This record gives sequence, C-alpha cells and structure tokens, in this order.
Amino acid sequence: MKKRITSFPVIFFLIILIATSCARPVETKSAEPVSITDYFKPTDSIETGGVRLIPIKTPLGDFKVWTKRFGLNPKIKILLLHGGPGLTHEYMECFESFFEREGFEFYEYDQLGSYYSDQPKDSSLWTVPRFVEEVEQVRKAIGADASNFYIVGNSWGGILGMEYALKYQQNLKGLLISNMMASAPEYGKYADEVLAKQMKPEVLAEIRSIEAKKDFSNPRYMDLLIPNYYAQHICRLPEFPDGFNRAGKHINPAVYTIMQGPSEFGISGRLAKWDIKARLHEITIPTLMIGARYDTMDPRAMEEQSKLVKKGRYLYCPNGSHLSMWDDQKVFMAGVVGFIKDVDSGRF
Repeated sequence: MKKRITSFPVIFFLIILIATSCARPVETKSAEPVSITDYFKPTDSIETGGVRLIPIKTPLGDFKVWTKRFGLNPKIKILLLHGGPGLTHEYMECFESFFEREGFEFYEYDQLGSYYSDQPKDSSLWTVPRFVEEVEQVRKAIGADASNFYIVGNSWGGILGMEYALKYQQNLKGLLISNMMASAPEYGKYADEVLAKQMKPEVLAEIRSIEAKKDFSNPRYMDLLIPNYYAQHICRLPEFPDGFNRAGKHINPAVYTIMQGPSEFGISGRLAKWDIKARLHEITIPTLMIGARYDTMDPRAMEEQSKLVKKGRYLYCPNGSHLSMWDDQKVFMAGVVGFIKDVDSGRF
C-alpha cells in the first residue's frame, strides 16, 4: 500500500441555499439531455473544451473567474462550490464521472482568489456577501434559473450555498449542502469536545502548544495534524486523491487564513462567528443535507438541519468523512444523483 501523502498544506474547507421563494413555472414534463450529436456540434467560435472565464464585477473593479461546463441539459444545470475558501475545483473532479453518466449539465468553478481565477490581493474582497454576489453573477452567465439551477456546496462551499439561497432562493430549484454545519460556533464546539478528545492526549497537547504560540508555519504542526486529524476526519482513503492533492498545492493561503484561520482544526478567521442556523426555516426549496460518520462536522447537526429547512432530506454516509464524495463515494453519489432526479421529476 502506498503511503499517504504528507505534504498537504494547511487547508480545508470551511472547510465544504436560501430566502423566501418566488413562484416557479409549473413543469409538466422533464426534458431529456441534449443529444451527444448536439453536444459535440462544431461552432463558429473558438472551441475551449467547456472552459470559460466569466467576468465578475466587485466593489474594487472587474475580475474573471474560471468555469468549465460539462454536458448540455436545459433542465438540470449544477454549479459546484468548492471549499476553502481559497481551494480549487480540483478536489471535486470526481463528480465528472457520475454527473456526465446521468446527462446532467454541470460546472466546475474556481471562486475569485482561487488558483485558476484572478487573485486580487485586497483582503476586503474576502467576505461572505461579496462571494454571494459572485455566485449570482456566475448563475446569470451560465443561463441558469429557478427551472433548472442546482447548487452543490461542500464545506465552505456549503456556507456559500446556504448564504446564496438566503438571498437568491428565487433563482434555485434545488440545494445540496455537503458536510457543512450551519453554525461555526457549534462546529468549533464539536471539534473541541468530540474530535479533539479522540486524539491521543500527548498529540493533542503538542498541537495545542503550537497553536498557543501561533507557530503555524512549524512543520511539526502539519506532521501532527495530517495523520491524527486529516487522515481521520478529512479524507480516510489510504492515499489522498490526486485532485485533492492538486487543490492543496494550489490553495491561496491568504484567502484561507483570513476567513477560516490557519488550520481546519477549528475556526479562527472571519467565519468564526458565522451562524445562520436560526434562519434555515426560510429555505423552502428542496434541500439535501449530507453528513458523514467521521466528518469534521457533526452528522447529527446535518440531520437536524434537514428538518429545519421547509423541504429537506438527509443523506448519511456511514463510512465517510469531510470528503465523503471520495471515501464513501457510492453512498454519497447515489444519494446526490437520486435527490437531483427526484427534484427534477417532481417526486420531491
């Protein structure tokens, strides 16, 4: 067996949608995906393999964000929201195998500040409201609306997805939140009172000592976290997936540290007090909440969230962690695909 890669940088995702809905057109028939002939039909413009840099307006000027489209399906358009903040779409590439097989139209997307998109330096851009407006601009650019638009958000992407829904629910057909609690303080409490206690006392003591000194650049810090935390609660595969490793190499540490803090083991950045749990009842569109046994997020909280929204479903991954799309893939993908099909057909 190969050894687990241990050079993974300090990451992950908070690391990982919805206000009162407007009426949507009644749908009487689910359209089939566009044929493969139409999908590969030549055009008069330059072919890019689905890649498009979408212009984004911000308070500090205009920038571009990277997207890549797969498939053509006017009834199902899915936007993947990666974790971090400051990670990349790369660790979510596993969706390609499953969504393409189903004929879904979906978009990989690097948020502003991430590796494949523009990376402005002004830290005032790294706020939840600004990211929400970015997602809305991407939605318009891909031609999605309430008749076909789904968001799949993992970790920080789940925060972004829920926040987007609370403001722009009228533009969504379905929301999928993967491995993200609706309260950062409750997550911090779970990390301290449950996850930390699963570590060997001497390991935890050394980690806490390094944190107390704010010596996060000390190589020993990640040497301790990777086998004792990341390997247990972020991704439990014997070897981290290639896309996960590439996302780690490409992380924007400035964005990540400002918003999440220097480690996934707790939150100390701008997101530390983020909490929209009391507003989940405002989400009225079909919503899937995904939890996992070994996740950094409390799976019981994810189940509770599925009951706090107006029309929720819970998916539990018994062998999964924070990246259950990888380490409990069959359960995760079957639940995700089934939910999208049920919403599309009107069964849910």
